[in-house]
Amino acid sequence: MVTGGPPAEEAAAQRFVSAWAKGDFAAMHAELTPDDQRATPLPRFTDSYRAAATTATAIALRPGPVGGADNGEITVPITVTTRVFGTLRAPLRLAFTGEDDDRRIDWSPSLVFPGLSSGRQLERRTRLPRRADILARNGEPLAQGQDRTSPIEDVAASIVGELGPAPEERRARLRELGYPVDARVGLTGLERVFEERVAGRPGGELRAGSRVLARTQPRPATAVRSSIDPAVQRAADLAKGARLGGVAVVRPRTGEIMALAGIAFSGLQPPGSTFKIVTLAGVLQHKLAGVNSRYPVETKAVIEGVDLENANGESCGGTLRESFAHSCNSVFAPLGTRLGPERLVKTAEQFGFNTEPGIPGAATSTIPAPDEIGDGLAVGSSAIGQGRVQATALQMAWVAATIAGRGRRPRLTLERGLPPQRTQVVPANVARLVGSMMEAVVSNGTGGAAAISGVRVAGKTGTAELRDTTQPDCTPSPDPAAAACPPPEPDDPTDTDAWFAAYAPAGEPRVAVGVLLVEAGTGGETAAPVAQAVLRAGLKATR
Repeated sequence: MVTGGPPAEEAAAQRFVSAWAKGDFAAMHAELTPDDQRATPLPRFTDSYRAAATTATAIALRPGPVGGADNGEITVPITVTTRVFGTLRAPLRLAFTGEDDDRRIDWSPSLVFPGLSSGRQLERRTRLPRRADILARNGEPLAQGQDRTSPIEDVAASIVGELGPAPEERRARLRELGYPVDARVGLTGLERVFEERVAGRPGGELRAGSRVLARTQPRPATAVRSSIDPAVQRAADLAKGARLGGVAVVRPRTGEIMALAGIAFSGLQPPGSTFKIVTLAGVLQHKLAGVNSRYPVETKAVIEGVDLENANGESCGGTLRESFAHSCNSVFAPLGTRLGPERLVKTAEQFGFNTEPGIPGAATSTIPAPDEIGDGLAVGSSAIGQGRVQATALQMAWVAATIAGRGRRPRLTLERGLPPQRTQVVPANVARLVGSMMEAVVSNGTGGAAAISGVRVAGKTGTAELRDTTQPDCTPSPDPAAAACPPPEPDDPTDTDAWFAAYAPAGEPRVAVGVLLVEAGTGGETAAPVAQAVLRAGLKATR
């Protein structure tokens, strides 16, 4: 081994360990000899360092002062902070070769982790502690002990979820956290949401061959108190019944989720006319109409030569307030085209579309990008919650909670007691106007089945078509040889999803609800009664 001038070696060593601390593997690789660079190309070099960091559960590396050369080697003290094994300190010994003014590191695989000697591999053996309990809002256990039992099994069965082997897409993350490969983890429900909170810190040994580099004991986590209210969860489960669908209940002020029934946060479906809450907010925000703007009473709108009919071919129109209360597609589809794709999408994103809701395992509700929606017909269809718009019941409860909060969108959480975080996404005056029109939906429109005596309920029905029912404008021809207009399709309740989004009381909102029932008819007839029952339970729980 050639011994060179210390300044060149010290500079190279400093560059190498400084790049390591920053995770700049390309800069590290550049300090190797040409032979080592060819023998261990950058992708393999990078993978080896990342694998070692994952094995050690390393989260930070800090080099100490670079010493002088001693017989062609430089020793650098390295401190590694890990998730599982605490803080490790060990010397890193770098050997050099090359000309005096171009000293390069004579690299070997033992340099992927400090303290690793030649011919040894970094290994770990870990185990998890006892899983912590998950509690309901009132402190009752929802899942406790190794068997995950609960004294309120009816509530726990619908919300706690299951444990099992880690899914492929989560294994890398769990390995970084120090989980053993055979660990049982939360797959669904609260077990999935709170996985990293209830699993505790793994313990075990970090080894370099047979030598133990570090040893720790597993450390159990403390119980997590969820925001799930047992009475509200029971009401949501009972109201949904055996039907496919979901019910979500949110506190508008805190964003705490009080109940999730069925597919409330995982099932994506077109939201139908509940999306008109979003469209109305955009129209008012951009001053394209006022509450007393008037529109003709019609059975349909014709956009790009295609009919967009009102529900059941009804005639409706009048003021904007009346048109919203009676869910007039003939008004809101053209308003959507006037709003345009850019403003429509931006408004939807203000309400949380195209944004991960922050709940592990929850689906993201989506609307296509402005340049991907399509023509005017597609924009109009999107504005009434059709086209390629997709939402969950939780998303529509979030929309209702944002209106209830005077345009402030709350951070959603399933944990009780977190400091509330709300972001002003829609002007307060716009939210106030939308809220007043949502009250009209319940008091004098399609949402009457959600009314509660003595309580001001604000809501919006939705009836989302699952099959294309639009038809080109067809005028009968006097020519007997011409093709006849197709007869109207008979009503089939399985052709539509039933939706309802609401909050109450309208003056001082305490509860917001989103209801989705798949292939279940109309929002006013099917989903609104479910929302009413759940709102009652939520209001009672928040007195």
